[in-house]
Formats: sequence, C-alpha cells, structure tokens
Amino acid sequence: MLRKAILSLALLSCSVFAGPKVAFETTLGNFTVELNEEKAPITVANFLKYVEDGSYEGTIFHRVIPGFMAQGGGFNQDMQMVQTYAPIKNEGNNGLNNDRATIAMARTNAPDSATRQFFVNLVDNDFLNYGSRPPGYAVFGVVTEGFDVIESMAKQPTKSIGRMRDVPETQVVITKATLLK
Repeated sequence: MLRKAILSLALLSCSVFAGPKVAFETTLGNFTVELNEEKAPITVANFLKYVEDGSYEGTIFHRVIPGFMAQGGGFNQDMQMVQTYAPIKNEGNNGLNNDRATIAMARTNAPDSATRQFFVNLVDNDFLNYGSRPPGYAVFGVVTEGFDVIESMAKQPTKSIGRMRDVPETQVVITKATLLK
C-alpha cells in the first residue's frame, strides 16, 4: 500500500499533467487543479470556457460521497441547474485513470453528455476507467494543491433534497475559479 502511495505521488509530480492551472476558492478552502490539454483537449477547452466566463462562481458541490468522489459545478445555491454549453465528446479513452486526486467530467448514461459538472476522485476509482467500463469517465487533470479541502468535503454531513442524495448539509460554494496559466 505504501509502495502504491509513493508511486502515485511520483506520478503526480511528473509532467503528465503539465498544462493550464485553475485555482478554485470555496467556502471550505482553496484548491488548484492542473489540466492535461494533450490527453483531453476537448474536455479541457470545455472546462476552461466555464472558468473563463465566470459561471462556476456561485455553484456548489452538490454530491459528495466519502470513499468515492466530490461532484460540483452544475447547480447554484438554490439547487437549480445552471446554464450549460452543448455536450462534448467523451474522452474517457485518453489513457488517464480515475485515480485519487484526479478531476473528471460527470455525465449521464449517454457517453457524450458531459457539459459543466466535474468530480474529484477521493480514491482510486478504477471502475470508472475506460478499460473497466467503456466509455469511461474522462479524466482531464489532477488536484495539485489543496486536496485536503476536497477530503474535508467528504467529512461533512450530507442529506437528501428531493431526488438529490449526498448533498452537503452546509453548502460548499465555489466563490471563484481563476485560470492561472
């Protein structure tokens, strides 16, 4: 287990994800993601549209499941879906895995349905990878700073609101998302 953790850290520290960085400020703390334009160009371009137009600001992490993932970016503080651009092609077969601390696009059961919602993997979620379950969920970056903020989301109590389950009782709001480079 320790060997796998060391290997994971070594892989995260190399230039596999050398690309633009986005800093998120939330009501629970801040975190930064580094994006992989080379392996997920469509997904990264789509994600950056939402960052650059400011529309992630005021959205919440609406689904947080300990030992799985934290999902956000698609609902406002009133639990209303926010406007999206057109869905994008699924890049789940890009060679990147849904490992701990990676960021991936959420989607419906339709393979090419991802728009703006994303999730951060709290653990290695191999069953979300293309090889385990085509078409997979497209990983497009990794949390490089502030992963403890994501982990703290998973420690918050959750509740159900209508059909939505695993909603943090105290909202975790994205107050700012900034492209760094």
